[in-house]
Formats: sequence, C-alpha cells, structure tokens
Amino acid sequence: MFNNSSKIMFFFILMVSTMITISANSWLGAWMGLEINLLSFIPLMSENNLMSNEASLKYFLTQALASSILLFSTILYLSNNNVMNYSNTNSYINMMILSSLFMKSGTAPFHFWFPNVMEGLNWTNALILMTWQKIAPLMLISYLIIKSMMFCCILMSIIIGSLGGLNQTSLRKLMTYSSINHLGWMLMSMYSSQSLWILYFLFYSFLSFNLIFLFNMFKLYHINQLFSLFFFNKNLKFTLFLNLLSLGGLPPFLGFIPKWMTIQYLTMNNQLFMLTIMIVMTLITLFFYLRLCYTTFMLNYFENNWNFNINWNNYLMKIYLMMSFISIFGLFIISFIYYLI
Repeated sequence: MFNNSSKIMFFFILMVSTMITISANSWLGAWMGLEINLLSFIPLMSENNLMSNEASLKYFLTQALASSILLFSTILYLSNNNVMNYSNTNSYINMMILSSLFMKSGTAPFHFWFPNVMEGLNWTNALILMTWQKIAPLMLISYLIIKSMMFCCILMSIIIGSLGGLNQTSLRKLMTYSSINHLGWMLMSMYSSQSLWILYFLFYSFLSFNLIFLFNMFKLYHINQLFSLFFFNKNLKFTLFLNLLSLGGLPPFLGFIPKWMTIQYLTMNNQLFMLTIMIVMTLITLFFYLRLCYTTFMLNYFENNWNFNINWNNYLMKIYLMMSFISIFGLFIISFIYYLI
C-alpha cells in the first residue's frame, strides 16, 4: 500500500479526518469528518480483484446509510431546539444518532456488513478497519450515552461476537467476531471513564497488530493454512497462538489487563448480572481459540511452500518477536513495575 503515492495521500487524509471528527464541537462538524473518512478509505480498499471491489461497495453503501441517518438526526435535533417544544423528542433523536454511530463502528445488532466487508480485504486494510476506523464513532458514542440502548447493544455484541466465531474457518471472519466481542467490552468500559475505554482500545489495537503482522507476512487467510505452517519451527507457531490467547484475554497474558480493569469496575458498581454474561461469553471465545490451538498443534503436516523460509535476521521478524514478548509477558512486567513503584 505504501509503495503507491496516491494511497499514501488517502491514508494521510484518513488520519486527518478522524482528528477532525474527534475535535469537532458540533454534530455537523463530526458528520463532515466521518464523510471525509469514508471517502478516503474507499480508495484504500479497492484493488484489482472482485472481492475487494465488492467489499468496498458494501462498505460504502452501509456507511453512506449510517451517515445519512446521522445527518437527518442532526438536522432534526437542530430544528427541535428552535421550533418544536416536545419534551421527549430529544431522546428519540439521540437514539437515532446512537444507532447510526453503532452502524458505523460495526456494533451488534448493526454488524451485518462487518464480516462480509472484512472477507474481501487484505490484512493491512482489515487492520485499519478493525482499529483506526473505530476511533471516531466510539469517541462520538462516548459523548452520547443512553443507558438502556447501550446495555442492549453491549449484550448483543458480546453474545454475537462469541457465538459467531464458533463455526468460522476464515481467519478474517474470526478476527471480525473477536472485534465485535471486544467492542462490547469497550462500550461497557465507557461507563467507567473516558480513559478506561481508550486504554482498552490501545491494548486491543496492539494485540490485533501483533497477530495481523504475522498473518500478513505469511499470507494466512484460512485455518487450514495454519496446519502446515512452521513445520520446522514450532517456536514461532507457539508464539503465534500465545498471541491469539492474549487477544482472547487469557489471564497470564497482556490482553487480560483491560478486561481485569473492566471487571473490577463492574464489581465495584454491583453490576453482577452483566459481569456474569460478559465473562461466560468471553469463555466461549477462549474455547474456540483453544480449540484452534489444539487442532493446529495436533494436525501438523508438511507441505512444500517456497514462501515459508524464515529469515531470523530480518528486522520485521525481530520487531514481531519483541512485540510478542510484550504481549505474552506484559502482565508480569506491568505488575512488577507497579509493585516497585
């Protein structure tokens, strides 16, 4: 992507548009930033194959629908403050705005476009869609929290994100449903503070980058490719799956820290029903991650593939190993630093 000058320009516009949305002081300004964001991401998605063109068209249609609902709701909100005097109208308008933002971020039950779009993207664009494209909608959602609607979407995101990944053979769809599950946790952490969900998002982005870095390096798109991967190098395969378990939030690893903080907040606020459902559904997510790990280590066969020669002196491999070390031992390092301070 970064060998193409036009794509570098669109990537720069993508980052700037997110900053415009975050720093906007009106809903119209936020809508403008979201539109620029959409129109700059479409050229990054489109490549010379049918899958990416189909994905970019699906993404454009759903995001344009969400943007039109957001603009319509904003105009209603402005006219309501000037003309109409109904006391309960604002709550419906706020729900419309929130629905459009949920659709933009891919939160359940507005997630219908997310797995299909992800399936047509390469790993670089998939990482951008899973991480950077979530920043602007989530920041706007944090400005407008409606408790009843948020709780419904959190429950649906966690349940769909857990159960949806059970029968997947595509790694992109597996990461998609993992992202939907993590979105539910992020929305729940918004109730605590602005800083907690941002911290959760940073941890999630780091762990997703760690996995997708290796998926992209070896062009892995389906689970059966993992069976013949690293036949002569079990250490790298072991590292890959420890990173996957870290993303799932298994306690000894770095991915458990943001979930631990969210669990602590829910416990202190006596929201035990929500906490129980979230933990049970996360255990289902961990179940299919562990099932994938066991299957991949047991079904280990050799295939001649000329792309799988690993150069350990390559600086990209050194970066990956350093990030994997942080992902696997991050909880121990942070705990040690905390006790020292």
